[in-house]
Amino acid sequence: MLHIYSQSLGCPKTRVDTERLLGSLGPVVTVDDPLEADLVFINTCAFIAPAVQESIQTVLEMVDDLSYFHKRRRPFLAVAGCLPGRYGIDELSAEIPEVDLWLHTDDIDTWADQIAEELKLDVPAPGRLLSTGPSYAWLKIGEGCRHNCSFCAIPSIRGQYSSEDPDKLVTEATALVADGVKELVLVAQDVTAYGTDFDKDPRFLLEKLFQIDGLERLRMLYLYPGGLSNDLLRFLSEAGKPFVPYFDMPLQHAHPDILRKMGRPFSGNPQEAVDRIRKWFPEAALRTTMMVGFPGETEEHFRTLMDFVEKNRFHHLGVFSFQPEEGTQAATMDGQLDDEIKDWRKDTLMELQRGISEDILSQYEGQRLEILVDTPSDEWPGLFLGRTWFQAPDVDGITYVSGPGVEAGSLVEADITETREYDLIALT
Repeated sequence: MLHIYSQSLGCPKTRVDTERLLGSLGPVVTVDDPLEADLVFINTCAFIAPAVQESIQTVLEMVDDLSYFHKRRRPFLAVAGCLPGRYGIDELSAEIPEVDLWLHTDDIDTWADQIAEELKLDVPAPGRLLSTGPSYAWLKIGEGCRHNCSFCAIPSIRGQYSSEDPDKLVTEATALVADGVKELVLVAQDVTAYGTDFDKDPRFLLEKLFQIDGLERLRMLYLYPGGLSNDLLRFLSEAGKPFVPYFDMPLQHAHPDILRKMGRPFSGNPQEAVDRIRKWFPEAALRTTMMVGFPGETEEHFRTLMDFVEKNRFHHLGVFSFQPEEGTQAATMDGQLDDEIKDWRKDTLMELQRGISEDILSQYEGQRLEILVDTPSDEWPGLFLGRTWFQAPDVDGITYVSGPGVEAGSLVEADITETREYDLIALT
């Protein structure tokens, strides 16, 4: 049986690619020590410069760890994902010849076949080997991006948007739920773009997924503002369970001047997008990401952003400093800002959001909520990490939960006994 050590860097979409690859190699055993593996698989991220640096460092450290093996005994090292997708296999092979196999994003459907050929394995069959525990799973529904934001390298790495086959997605989702998964989290570079490449929209897929027996929650991440039409929101408002009224909408900024320079697909008034959601879902949990320090961002632009965040009181907010990514239009724009200014604006915005988050969460104290339990806590026996309906995995705060009936993979009712800036504490 094949022993595999894997690392998946970056976003959940990369993790799905890794899980699908591992599940397509037949019966395997995953190991925690690369020196015990037959195959070491690293799936890289190269979205921004720090991610590129992390990916390269991870590969080089693995090469160093495996150098103690004699060549004929050393685990086979395969490196995949956005790093070769961005820089090309020829360049990386010349720089890091110790990697046995580089796998390009253009060839993602043949990754398993290429590895199987190298390791003399039987022809693999499609599958999925989860790494997220028993409670939830990511479901990647599309590849690439149809937008051309001036700061983003994703289209050049992953190509133009392409929806995944709906029948295959339903089969995959049904199998995940049958194995005990209670929450599916839909991801793509733009989930609202699903189906647009074959004259459909996300409703075409959602109608099928909503009918899966045993599915308790369906959450959608990466919803572009322009794709959240009244038709889609009306459909979701009528869907009921398992849909979770949690909207992750990456706005990036609030000032129209900056949004236009960013090339955002919704560059007019972002308030309209927020108001549209709250018209259909007054109690919705909203999450967004904002970028500070974009070229030409003035104090006035930043103040508009601060006022927007203060007014709209998002449940969750991620803040990123602009990075001048090689090959993007924004990297060569006039008005590049110093890192000190970017850092100050990031810290200032996050300080504002910290107070908003603390105030929103305090309103749940004393309420009894459903908690989906993900994993045991390392802090002490009997304590588990879970999530309410308004907490997405990895990106939001968590709920510390304990008491009778609490175990990984369970969905329990619990009383919120304490709230913090980003987290909750609950007892069943």
